[in-house]
Amino acid sequence: MRTHRISGLPLLLFLSLAACSDPPSVAPARPGVPGSGPHGLDAAAVARGAGIFRQHCASCHGDRAQGALAWNQPGADGKYPPPPLDGSAHAWHHSYSWLKDTIRQGTVNRGGGMPAWSGTLSGADIDAVIIYFQSLWPEEIYQAWLDIDRRARKAAR
Repeated sequence: MRTHRISGLPLLLFLSLAACSDPPSVAPARPGVPGSGPHGLDAAAVARGAGIFRQHCASCHGDRAQGALAWNQPGADGKYPPPPLDGSAHAWHHSYSWLKDTIRQGTVNRGGGMPAWSGTLSGADIDAVIIYFQSLWPEEIYQAWLDIDRRARKAAR
């Protein structure tokens, strides 16, 4: 059984992802329907996001989104290594818009090491990457994230 560690890392050193729009297909759309991805996510978006992730994110976050070793301890430069995005760290504690903004803006201005991806990845590319790594999350983690995201969107209104 996989354990899920909850990290007390500062929010600003989280990972790499977010925006101010509603998530594209993050809520379970059609669970159990052939062609649906995990959690009812759009299977085509998951596959597209996997390719973008491999091309732009895997070199730091790992080929299975497992993150760097000792990701929750600062390195010699004082920065935290890239965290796991597979549901075993803290990415799921953040709203969709926070995830998307973090990918767009990077974490360099927050004391992290991730570059801004806004000049390289389109909004649709970032959406697909988020959908991909969410597809890796265990169901209970994804459901907990849905509650966090709903509350964040409600508070933003």
